[in-house]
Amino acid sequence: MTPEEFRTAAHTLVDWIADYRAKVYASELPVLSANKPGEVRAALPAAPPESPEPFDAVMRDLDSIILPGCTNWQSPSFFGYFPSNSALAAVLGDLASTGLAQLGLNWQSSPALTELEEVTTDWLRQMLDLPAAFRGVIQGTASEATLVALICARERATGYAAARSGLQSAGKPLVVYVTAHSHSSVEKAALLAGFGREQLRLVATDEAFAMDPDALEAAIREDRARGAQPCAVVATVGTTGTTAIDPVEAIGRIAQENDLWLHVDGAMGGAAMILPECRKLWAGIERADSIVVNPHKWLGVSMDCSVYFVRDPEHLVRVMSTNPSYLQTGADAATINYRDWGIPLGRRMRALKLWFLIREQGVAGLQARLRRDLTLARWFAARVDATDHWVRLAPVPLQTVCVRHEPPGLAGEALDAHTLDWVGRINASGRAYLTPSQLEGRWMVRVSFGVEMAGREHVEALWRLMRESAERPVTETASRL
Repeated sequence: MTPEEFRTAAHTLVDWIADYRAKVYASELPVLSANKPGEVRAALPAAPPESPEPFDAVMRDLDSIILPGCTNWQSPSFFGYFPSNSALAAVLGDLASTGLAQLGLNWQSSPALTELEEVTTDWLRQMLDLPAAFRGVIQGTASEATLVALICARERATGYAAARSGLQSAGKPLVVYVTAHSHSSVEKAALLAGFGREQLRLVATDEAFAMDPDALEAAIREDRARGAQPCAVVATVGTTGTTAIDPVEAIGRIAQENDLWLHVDGAMGGAAMILPECRKLWAGIERADSIVVNPHKWLGVSMDCSVYFVRDPEHLVRVMSTNPSYLQTGADAATINYRDWGIPLGRRMRALKLWFLIREQGVAGLQARLRRDLTLARWFAARVDATDHWVRLAPVPLQTVCVRHEPPGLAGEALDAHTLDWVGRINASGRAYLTPSQLEGRWMVRVSFGVEMAGREHVEALWRLMRESAERPVTETASRL
């Protein structure tokens, strides 16, 4: 494809994306794909084409095969999982990044890649009001950032055992402290970092599903008594299930007193800290050793852009650095080499999409959108609280409301069946999308706000739809059980 052929094809593709977004924003497409398993695969050839195909053919298949198999996360009627936005300014940044085709092996391989990442991650640090000691680096996901954090914690606790005989030289089992509401990626990171599932200690939570500091202190004492070595604690600011906020100040004090690495998982909730009125939710954040915030969630950056902040970058580099001769340059002593700040050697120019978004919307624009979402969540929670037989199951510190419809006479498994029935019918209808989840062993429904184009009218429509679906068939559902 020549530059001129690319120009023609790109105009076609950009027009297609703009038309697609317009349809999604106008709710002209079902939120959830109606495809059956294997349907996209069956529509595609089993073998690659022997000869070149015209770009028009690719576009036809994009429209007729790929698009129907997409769940439309940008729909204003999408209230599932968490906001995973891709603001159009960030889409343009991603396109520019791909078009420039930079590869960050070291500073010299792309000075702009490295220095733009330095600037944009520091912009985000300032937006979050983090202390100047924290330095940022863009990782792929929060899962990757948490793995890096736990590896750093392991190495600090063992005196850099990986450079000698690995975990075999650790004299005591190393313990990581989390809660049952921590993200599943924390468990995965602990396993990959070599801690072992038996050394992943679940700390009790309070009535708001946040980590209990007294229970953490007790667990640390118990582990020391059995001959184990407390190593790290992961506090969460916005848990996956309920967006619970672990008390960072108290946890940080305990971590410092016991020489534990404190990693704060703010993948979802950290974005709210660009709002001065929300920063009290992570009071004590300056005590953290590392923090992760995902701009590719609520802030609106295209996936993948997860910013990992670390208080001691020299320790991070010591743990992560390798320095093969073919990557050494005369500029190394004066610059950052981000290959030493994470797992991958080669890196994309991911900072461009964050840079495009912040410049196009400004801090004030981003703050206004998040305040809108918090207001919508509070409005929705108030409707639930004021309506008979609807129960809000957790506090609403951020933008997620956990609810259950509890009609008289239904409990236990029958209530679970009712919950899954009415939310399943909503999702299958394509009119909205919600995420069922378990809380304390029972099914409930998470209503997550934050899609860029969602307004009050979409939330009101969702509430009507939920009431129609849950309240009307109660008698029929109960009679089938």
